[in-house]
Amino acid sequence: MNPTIHKEMTMNTFASTLFRDMTCGAAATLITVVLAMSFVTATAEPYGARVHKTAIALQTQPGWFGQPEPAVLVD
Repeated sequence: MNPTIHKEMTMNTFASTLFRDMTCGAAATLITVVLAMSFVTATAEPYGARVHKTAIALQTQPGWFGQPEPAVLVD
């Protein structure tokens, strides 16, 4: 018999843990920055300071249920 030496395949746990931790940290930092910037832009001006002059209202035809005009009660 020819004895062969099997080398155990092990990962470098320090490098893989460091890579995982750095990736999660970078993702958490990115999420925090995006949320912070959206909060800053949402609260940069007081409410009502930027008034839009135009407004678009979508009006649809009445569906199967409902009336096109309000109901009127007659005595």
